[in-house]
Amino acid sequence: MNVSAGSLKLQFPGSQSSALAARLELPDGEVRAYALFAHCFSCSKDVFAASRVSRGLTASGIAVLRFDFTGLGQSDGDFGNTNFTSNIDDLVRAAEFLRDNYRAPRILIGHSLGGTAVLAAAHRIPSVSAVATIAAPADPQHVKGLLRDDIDTIQRQGFAEVELGGRRFKIRQQFLTDVAAQPQAERIRTLGTALLVMHSPADKIVSIDEAGKIFDLAKHPKSFVALDGANHLLSRREDSQFAADIISAWAARYAFEDDAAPAEVYDVEIADRAPKPSVESERGVVTVEETGNGLFQQRISSGGHKLLADEPEPIGSDTGLSPYELLLAGLGACTSMTLRMYAERKNLALEKVSVRLAHSRIHADDCATCETTEGMIDHIDRSISLTGNLSEAQIVRLLEIADKCPVHRTLRSEIMITTVLD
Repeated sequence: MNVSAGSLKLQFPGSQSSALAARLELPDGEVRAYALFAHCFSCSKDVFAASRVSRGLTASGIAVLRFDFTGLGQSDGDFGNTNFTSNIDDLVRAAEFLRDNYRAPRILIGHSLGGTAVLAAAHRIPSVSAVATIAAPADPQHVKGLLRDDIDTIQRQGFAEVELGGRRFKIRQQFLTDVAAQPQAERIRTLGTALLVMHSPADKIVSIDEAGKIFDLAKHPKSFVALDGANHLLSRREDSQFAADIISAWAARYAFEDDAAPAEVYDVEIADRAPKPSVESERGVVTVEETGNGLFQQRISSGGHKLLADEPEPIGSDTGLSPYELLLAGLGACTSMTLRMYAERKNLALEKVSVRLAHSRIHADDCATCETTEGMIDHIDRSISLTGNLSEAQIVRLLEIADKCPVHRTLRSEIMITTVLD
């Protein structure tokens, strides 16, 4: 895709319906990929790190859209009504603007808290295949360190006028509540794209330890580059140019696309529209997250395995098993596997196992063996079909073994579930 080189002033509607001011830096000739750049907390799109890195990337054929978040720079809106969630939403709106008018972005780049924001937004922008952070905190709560002298006032009266970078901003309690509720660690663990972490060991605003946290949480492919001698804002031209050069070389491997691959990446089948989880997510740990397709569709992943869950129509879109169907599937699979293990160990002529399960709620007084005597209880019907040359005694024993399935025993035992905010 060829466009006229230069810098275009643009506007698009943000997450709070305010007009957001933007600038699109275009290369001379073919655009090999589009990128979004997110600036630091209380900064603007014209801060050195944003403007110089963006312009540096055009030399490699990367077009970069940088914009002012709601209430900052030249954008409309009230900064006091924004928070980390609204910043993520603004990034998604920016991606949609690129998709609809140019080409969907393949690269997300974020500086400081903008880096934290692109890590959070990547899951909601399906076209993205590469994310780069510059001097970014691992968790948005890091910004509370900048507000430490005003937090008591914010909590006491609901807001405070805070001075940041020589300017005064109104910070409300809802901002602190919002950053505390972000599941950032899980977002980084399941990023599902190539990641480049860039940080200066000399950064006095955001410690390089934050880069280590991001890098440790992320799955491969991931890379780290030290911005030796740079300050937090990349104020020296040579530092911002070095960052641009590194991002350009790295993006060539993960994000450059053919000119024939326009924004239709947003219009694939529903099962593929969700951001893809990392195939290296930890085996044995199940991750469930909303896909954004319909109200209730969920992506479930463990290791390299993934599936969808949903509610049946008319509540949901019926694109996957319901939560109770997944529960029954776990019990059924465990039952069948347990019977197969026993049959193999005992050399039984068991050819095939089939388990049929259904969940219902019944009145407690209809259950003669239940301790609960009032109200409703959960009931699972499990029907087991065994094929093979088995004696009656062997069949009876296999049915006894079915009740020893680990999932069966878990469901019958006292279960403690611990819930924490990640």
